Amino acid sequence: QVQLVESGGGLVQTGGSLRLSCAASGLTFSNYAMAWFRQTPGKEREFVAAVSWSGRSTYYADSVKGRFTISRDGAKKTVYLQMNSLKPEDTAVYYCAADLWRSNEWVHRTPAQYNYWGQGTQVTVSS
Repeated sequence: QVQLVESGGGLVQTGGSLRLSCAASGLTFSNYAMAWFRQTPGKEREFVAAVSWSGRSTYYADSVKGRFTISRDGAKKTVYLQMNSLKPEDTAVYYCAADLWRSNEWVHRTPAQYNYWGQGTQVTVSS
């Protein structure tokens, strides 16, 4: 049984930082590209960042580039999202996702391409 369990969300002031973690189990972690998406009420889930199966390539939405950093630890089967310089518009539920993709260093950016999802963790940035 595959499980993705997020942690690290919370309430932070504008300009602050948070580090999200996503612990994976029940899958061969190295076969999966990993990503973070976020969603606010009434809006579609949007791509935030992704890391390739090897960890060598990372990709970001323009809105978070330069502020967020995604990384993965194969030994711990965990993917991280370091979020700095947070803004109120970053407020959302953040979801971890796994995509069975290791054909190349490219990653998918659409939710439908991802095989497994976590339950989400709330991030609230106060102004």
